[in-house]
Amino acid sequence: MTGPPSTIHATAVAIQGSGVLLIGPSGCGKSDLALRLIDRGAMLVADDRVIVKAQHGILSAAAPETIKGLIEIRGIGIVAIPYVSDVPLHIVIQLDGTVERFPMEPRVWTYGDIAIPVSQQNAFEPSAPIKVEMFLRQILTVDAAKDGMRHGH
Repeated sequence: MTGPPSTIHATAVAIQGSGVLLIGPSGCGKSDLALRLIDRGAMLVADDRVIVKAQHGILSAAAPETIKGLIEIRGIGIVAIPYVSDVPLHIVIQLDGTVERFPMEPRVWTYGDIAIPVSQQNAFEPSAPIKVEMFLRQILTVDAAKDGMRHGH
């Protein structure tokens, strides 16, 4: 599917080039979790509004022109920081509701006809940034194994 980009209420970061989309209601901690991930080496893609594009079966994220490189830090205000753009999205982190101790079924977030894995988390838990990194690593490992099987490795 290739279609027009949509702007959604979310925050996105890139961890070693892999996009992470943080979604949830206002005040759920999207910017706070993004800031802690950035402190651990991630790069800002977009804060508060994210342009999501689907092209050739891949979702990507970018910031609207007016907010590129800007993040809201509660208690400080809007701060300019380094950013990246047009990052392929690999996972979605849902930041509302109750976090299941042992999720029974894999969850996905669908945009058009493209589905990407979802993990539900509490942004304010001290371990949240580590959980995001571990979930991403797990998904990338599974994807690499699937890709290897497709190519006969």
